[in-house]
Amino acid sequence: MEVQARGVAKVFPNRRRGDVEAIAHVDMDVAPGEFVSILGPSGCGKSTFLYIVGGFVEATGGSVSVGGTPITGPGPERGIVFQEFALFPWKTVHGNITYGLAEQGLSRREQQERAEHYIHMVGLQGMERLYPKELSGGMKQRVAIARTLATDPDVLLMDEPLGALDAQTRAEMQTELSSIWERTGKTVLFVTHAVEEALFFSDRVVVFSQRPARIKSVVDVEIPRPRDRKGILRDPRFAELHHHLWDLLHETRPSTQTGAATAEAPVDGG
Repeated sequence: MEVQARGVAKVFPNRRRGDVEAIAHVDMDVAPGEFVSILGPSGCGKSTFLYIVGGFVEATGGSVSVGGTPITGPGPERGIVFQEFALFPWKTVHGNITYGLAEQGLSRREQQERAEHYIHMVGLQGMERLYPKELSGGMKQRVAIARTLATDPDVLLMDEPLGALDAQTRAEMQTELSSIWERTGKTVLFVTHAVEEALFFSDRVVVFSQRPARIKSVVDVEIPRPRDRKGILRDPRFAELHHHLWDLLHETRPSTQTGAATAEAPVDGG
């Protein structure tokens, strides 16, 4: 399902310090089945834009539509995965995954069948009766991804979903998530500040400027799929794109002489 944004702007009112302009003007198109990453400095408005697409934050200006339908709030055609795992601590793995299905009115049998399918897809077999406190960070994020996929949204919105993981687990989850996307063919809008991660996943990378966000550049990732981490690191096109994106990120950083915040360094070789 296509995502289309036109002239999206967002200002957060603040009587004490003055209004904060988070997004100045963003036009974006994400084609059905495409994986697009939004890359930019910390605090530049990436997550705000994602939440506008999700219907959780109202834009000050412009419009967003999904499948040609204007967004007026959250909807079942869009599923979101947060950086923090956002699991119900009192529910088991199985209970967390089936929660959204019960809300959709599926029968117990349908809930069970769909939960089993996605538990197998994310590699959680044998852990169905465990609670979040008994899971590692990587396993918690697998549950969060399975819960979102189980509701069968057309569009996946992912806000740095691997950012809270350690380096080794993050690398493993990058491979797993890429495989899941290739199997499901979902449209994905993925927020990250890590250059390598953006290149590993994406068909295109949209680079945001420093706040207030504008699109600084759109970079096509013409690296063949399927991709594996070892192979992509040896690909000369990866090195060229990595340098190009890293240069774009550096250009978005404000001067440290002004005392303003700088962009975070990307993970894994950024």
